[in-house]
Amino acid sequence: MRAVLLAFVVGCWWLQQQAALPGPWDWVVWGCFALVGLFGVWGVRGRGARWVVWARWLVSLSIAAIVGLGWSAWRADMRLGAWLDPSLAGRDQIIDGVVSGLPDAAPHGTRFLFTVESGASGGVAMGDRHAGVAPLSTAPLPPRVLLTWRDPPEVLQPGQRHRLTVRLRRPRGLANPHGFDYGYWLLAEGIGATGYVRHGQLLNRDAAMPLSIRITQWRAGLRDRLWAALPSDAQYRAVLVALVIGDQRGIGQADWDVFRRTGISHLVSISGLHITMISGAVAALAGMLWRHSFGIGRKLRRPLPLIWPAQKVAMVVAVQTALGYGLIAGMQIPALRTVSMLMVAAVALWSGRMPPPTVVLAWAAGIAVAIDPWAVMSPGFWLSFGAVAVIFLGARGDGSGDGGAVEERQADPKSCVSRCVSRWVSRIGGVAAEAARTQWSVTIGLVPLTLLLFGQVSVVSVFANAVAIPVVSLLVTPLALAGAVLPPGWAAPLLWIAHKALEWLVGGLAWLAAPAWAVWEAAHPGPVATGLALAGVYVLLIPRPSDAKGARRVQIVPRWLGVLLMVPMLSAGPEPVEEGEMRVTALDVGQGAAVLVETRRHVLLYDTGPSYVSGASAGGQVIVPYLRATGVRHLDMLMVSHEHDDHAGGVEAVLQAVPVARGLTAEGPGNKPLPGLLQGRAWQPCLDGVAWRWDGVDFEVLHPTEEGLARQRLSANARSCVLRVATAQRSLLLTGDIGVSEERRLIDSELGERLRADFLLVPHHGSGTSSHAAFLRAVQPEVAVFQLGFANRHRHPREDVWRRYARAGAARYRTDETGAVSIVTGGGDYVVTSFRQQQRRYWRDAPPAPR
Repeated sequence: MRAVLLAFVVGCWWLQQQAALPGPWDWVVWGCFALVGLFGVWGVRGRGARWVVWARWLVSLSIAAIVGLGWSAWRADMRLGAWLDPSLAGRDQIIDGVVSGLPDAAPHGTRFLFTVESGASGGVAMGDRHAGVAPLSTAPLPPRVLLTWRDPPEVLQPGQRHRLTVRLRRPRGLANPHGFDYGYWLLAEGIGATGYVRHGQLLNRDAAMPLSIRITQWRAGLRDRLWAALPSDAQYRAVLVALVIGDQRGIGQADWDVFRRTGISHLVSISGLHITMISGAVAALAGMLWRHSFGIGRKLRRPLPLIWPAQKVAMVVAVQTALGYGLIAGMQIPALRTVSMLMVAAVALWSGRMPPPTVVLAWAAGIAVAIDPWAVMSPGFWLSFGAVAVIFLGARGDGSGDGGAVEERQADPKSCVSRCVSRWVSRIGGVAAEAARTQWSVTIGLVPLTLLLFGQVSVVSVFANAVAIPVVSLLVTPLALAGAVLPPGWAAPLLWIAHKALEWLVGGLAWLAAPAWAVWEAAHPGPVATGLALAGVYVLLIPRPSDAKGARRVQIVPRWLGVLLMVPMLSAGPEPVEEGEMRVTALDVGQGAAVLVETRRHVLLYDTGPSYVSGASAGGQVIVPYLRATGVRHLDMLMVSHEHDDHAGGVEAVLQAVPVARGLTAEGPGNKPLPGLLQGRAWQPCLDGVAWRWDGVDFEVLHPTEEGLARQRLSANARSCVLRVATAQRSLLLTGDIGVSEERRLIDSELGERLRADFLLVPHHGSGTSSHAAFLRAVQPEVAVFQLGFANRHRHPREDVWRRYARAGAARYRTDETGAVSIVTGGGDYVVTSFRQQQRRYWRDAPPAPR
């Protein structure tokens, strides 16, 4: 049964790797395979033969995987069918509906989930303002949309009904290797469109709310109670809110960095441990009261335990408590896993069975994936189930005999006080040893998954969790829960104690996270290294075999072999670049620029992308995760072409995440300076004539001149750093936002002959103020990369510029259609890879490229 359930999970996971949803002929083929397998294997003679048993097992697993794939495909088809029709994108929509999620208020506006009850489209498409009013579309609107309201007239609350004028777009996200897939997240959340509110009014309608919205209202009420009971300047108020209702959006990035570096991020939420602890305590209390018939057993003709066993009552209460707590927490993956496991255990208890823990875990995984097929791509799914699995692995066969009890019975009699003290000391020591063993199992067992998912693992997590788990689980969380439901007079002192405990805890964790060695980082490993590391975890954690008397025997496979098996994953580094060659990656950062240039032993980052209205930036959300996943631990050069936000918006995030040896920029007089470099070095001006050589690859700055950089009236775009990178046979030209005047100066100067480049980062994202025909004749690019945002408000690239590159014979790549673009040189050859076309997924559009 375990294998069948896991095969179902694998089928759901396999669907998420597909470029397209299965078609009718796919279902016909798979259906025929299932029928042939069923009738062929089960109808064969010699049922006891070993090969028949194995064949039936394989057929059962295959059918379970097909069922999982089919279930996920059906759910995905329903979700994609509810996405916004493309004809409605960019048009005004008048919709009536209900605020159905916890609003997230930020300086740029309030972001909230909105359930559409009715709506009509109208207005003019954004791209057709000069073409008259387009005919209205009759396509239905998505049932759930994610909106941003810049200045709502009042504080938004779940359950409010509004009539809104909105502009929507289909779910879409950036596309980068190892990056967060926003489009997939929207699909998993059932959100059919994103957009912003242009106008809105509150509707006073009294109508029954669905249960899901009522639960959200309860969550908002608990959040408001916590906010009211704590001072507005309480630093960890958002952490207490996360522990009560699972809303982590208010936690600052600095605090997340401490939690991540110490490996306690799993505690700053509704974890399975918290749910188990709360539901177990409530169940124990209910079982005790039921066992004693609530103190009125003498007045009852039949005591309550004779009507219904106290153990079953406790299990029912545990499931109900866990389910209620999980719903209040938003039923995230750890909560869903815990509730599923409790439900499976309750059903087993009801039927008089005691299944192995691994069977309960397999059923929980199957139920969780059946409810949410997209969970299989969530890091929380693998970390949550992986943690429980390694605990079971480490505990398997680890049963201590009763030798201690026999020894105690055979020992000389002691006084009652001595025996009680000895028993309690032994019990406390046993609990501490078991807790240490469990923490060791989880820490070691999750190393491969953590490195695979995040590219780093905390070295100090064992010590941090040894302190944080009891403080957060046994003190802070119960006090926060009590403070959320008690009257303000009782809640305030409890929450003060919880907050003070968090202050002391995070202060100690910050000290523990400060050293550079607190986190071990490695590049994204391949499947072989990952498989070896998982085998190493098994060797390290599997208990040693015991004989019939309980004595430990020598393990056939030594423990040190497990360490060796993990070495390839722990030491994974960046994919090597040949001497004298380069690897260029133009990242998909939206409307902005960010290009990584790698040689054999050096790395240069040209621009850092924009900052986003949410307060984040491409530096933190795109560039830093990519650097970590590819094994880049430092930058030899950070060049910011100019200070405009779409090129320099991510500078601070990059500087905080990785060491930078040197920084160049075209910062003009009187401009706001860029953040300082972490090594204490100041930014240096990029001037024509500055040149250097790395690993057989030449780098040369062609623009601006010292005179141009000193001019007060020269625009930031005109001062953009222009960098040429050349191998022995291939070259790259990075141009920032220079315009036609700067292009002509480069052509007319003595540098004109060196403008020739095989690969060109198109100036100014393809605007009409650059890419003059004479400039293209001088550069003669074979590959032109347009870095720009999808449906950007500047309407880049301009159509005549786009056609101009086609006439020049360049292969055109635009990152809004291709995602990240990678170019790897090899002598006179080169390979261009576009992420969307290479890593096709059924929820991501991938138009033909190049064009």
